[in-house]
Amino acid sequence: MHLFFINQETLLFYGWWQFATCLFAFIALLSIWWHIGKKQKDFGQVWLALSILCWSLSGLVEVFFVNMGNESPILADGFRSILSLFNSLFILLALPWFRYLPNFLKSIIKSKYWIFIVGLPFLFSLLPTLNKMISGRSGVINELDVYYAVLTLIFLGFVLWHSFAKRRLITLAYLSLVCIIITLLAQFYKLTGSTVNLTLFSAIFKTSLIMMFFALALSWVKELSENIIPDATNLRITLTTNKDGDKIERWVFVDGLPNRLKNKVKLSTASFELLTRFAESRKQNTESWLEIKPKHHAIKERVYDINDYNEVKRLLTALVDGLFGKGNWTNEHHLAPLKNVLFELSEKRERKIRLLIPPENITL
Repeated sequence: MHLFFINQETLLFYGWWQFATCLFAFIALLSIWWHIGKKQKDFGQVWLALSILCWSLSGLVEVFFVNMGNESPILADGFRSILSLFNSLFILLALPWFRYLPNFLKSIIKSKYWIFIVGLPFLFSLLPTLNKMISGRSGVINELDVYYAVLTLIFLGFVLWHSFAKRRLITLAYLSLVCIIITLLAQFYKLTGSTVNLTLFSAIFKTSLIMMFFALALSWVKELSENIIPDATNLRITLTTNKDGDKIERWVFVDGLPNRLKNKVKLSTASFELLTRFAESRKQNTESWLEIKPKHHAIKERVYDINDYNEVKRLLTALVDGLFGKGNWTNEHHLAPLKNVLFELSEKRERKIRLLIPPENITL
């Protein structure tokens, strides 16, 4: 009898703790989205916040059924399972909004069929759970939500690791793996029916996951602040060569980027010569353009400044590799903004291009 009251008190404390902590985390994550993510039209944080709200509601369910004396254990398990299923669903719906995804999962997560890939298993798990609650059949009711949660954690583990690693936050990447492993153990432990130990496990993994979500949100905010590329008028470039033994190294220094006093990027001979051509043209005449050779051009005597647009693309790729780290950038958030800041195409689309940095900000 004494052990029964201890369990009841433990579950009551856990229920109120889960409700209050997860509700606070839900509001905090939603606030970050409201101030920052809303402007970026990024709804990933909304889905993550809703997944945490499910845990908060689960805490209320725990309190309600403890006060009821656990007279309806099937209903209690059923509501816990339903909220667990919605928690997993919301996490999976957040994944397409992640900026960095593993290559072998990207095509699946970003596909238009993702909603069906995650939605159909959700329905197949939800309907039998509702059936057990309505029919009142005994047995383990939370098996299906465990399997769905395991599927969610496998996807989430890969995505969290990739997100932190791409932002060069390796310690957080390893911590996310530890968190996923603990959460997986807790899911399998559900099937044992040990109430007190499961409560402890649940408190640990939910706290850990909430902290991971906040770390992810803050790493995203940190990346936004670091990767903002200012206007061309605020950038300065210096082109220089350095002889190292028999080799000649070609460098460009870029000043004016936030949180970076000076960026030193090593360029290939072709990319360095192209950037030099842009710089010299800009310094000689601000209205001077470089012309790109048209495709299938038949006149051999005509010499163009740029043989192929791919030369410009290779130059831009070398710059973002040097500024942000190879593989740590995306076309949408890094390469395209840098291209728009550095270069201008002629309005008439005459295959003409020029550097936008003011002549006084260029040093050769």
